[in-house]
Amino acid sequence: MSDDVDLGRRQLLQKATALTGAVGAVFVATPFISSWEPSARAKAMGAPVEIDIAKLEPGAMLKVEWRGKPVWVVRRTPEMLASLKADTSLLADPDSNASVQPEYAKNTARASKEEYLVLLGVCTHLGCSPSAKFTPGDVTVQADWPGGFYCPCHGSKFDLAGRVFKGVPAPLNLAVPPYSFASATKIVVGADTKAA
Repeated sequence: MSDDVDLGRRQLLQKATALTGAVGAVFVATPFISSWEPSARAKAMGAPVEIDIAKLEPGAMLKVEWRGKPVWVVRRTPEMLASLKADTSLLADPDSNASVQPEYAKNTARASKEEYLVLLGVCTHLGCSPSAKFTPGDVTVQADWPGGFYCPCHGSKFDLAGRVFKGVPAPLNLAVPPYSFASATKIVVGADTKAA
């Protein structure tokens, strides 16, 4: 009878040891397997970014980062949109023929929905980050420049569609990244499956 008890005890200990070993193997393997996945930083470098524009007021700008670069979303007022049609003879590339933008943003507003401007905030001259200059009373806003974006590094000026003015160092308009509207209040930068 003592042999039966020892055999049962032995089987119980074997099963308990096997179970403990299996649990230990899972704990050891988990960090190793998860190290194969890209880091959060690597995902952010190329992954699309969703921007909530629900609280973005007319005349205001949001700044986010996508692929390590600043992205600006400007909700333009009717007055800002009207300024785009003013004197285009001062612009180097008013029709955005030489500039980088998706096909749906190759228009006067450089946007799929003209109220919302989405731009990479990187000057096309040397890669500096221009400043937003929307206020007519701003010291950098001059008679020949109604305002928009100003790069203080070398004086490049862009209008409220990111179009570059003539006679400045920047050779091209500010780039428009691929983007789409996921809903009326969400823009996805980095994915342009829905171009309207």
